[in-house]
Amino acid sequence: MTKTTDFKLYHAPRTRSVRIRWMLEEMGLPYTLEKVQFASRPVGDEAYADIHPLRKVPVFIDGDTKIFESLATMQYVLERYGPSPLAVNPDEGEFGRYLQWLHFGESGMMMPVSLLLAHTVLFPEDQRDPKIAAWAKSETDKLLGFLSTHAINGREFVCADRFTAADISIIYMLFLLNMIRQFDDAPDNVKEYYKSMTSRQNWLIANDLD
Repeated sequence: MTKTTDFKLYHAPRTRSVRIRWMLEEMGLPYTLEKVQFASRPVGDEAYADIHPLRKVPVFIDGDTKIFESLATMQYVLERYGPSPLAVNPDEGEFGRYLQWLHFGESGMMMPVSLLLAHTVLFPEDQRDPKIAAWAKSETDKLLGFLSTHAINGREFVCADRFTAADISIIYMLFLLNMIRQFDDAPDNVKEYYKSMTSRQNWLIANDLD
């Protein structure tokens, strides 16, 4: 039976909303896409502050439910509108591994990747700190090595022998690194993993590349 939904996703390219759009496409769930201008700060127009008081992206709306965090949205949709192979269930052997890498893609990677992004691309040149950029690059390289050894290491997917939300979470962070040209010296298996995951048709759709 086809599930009916009332989803609305406020989206901007290259933001965390890509995770949600990718997941919805993989699950085949219908949604309305509301594109938010992201070129200037703050994001969106004044009316957007009524949608997200901090004027950030994403915002996901399901009827009366509104969620701002990308991983929280993914968990919400998977648990409420599953079952889906994108989730690993508690009775599966790699449930813990799934949760580990699902959240590592945000909490584990965000600080150094964000600082690297800010101090190499986002900030005006006179506000960039080379020391912070160097530290962030060093920490990011450690994270990529950790992914290589502990998440991938001969695997096609990071857990459960299938594509899951954990892959979606991690790939978005690798996408940011690739976008700012800080990915060329990643371990070979990490680069191969990224190439494989971003060849999926629904990734292309989520990034308006299809």
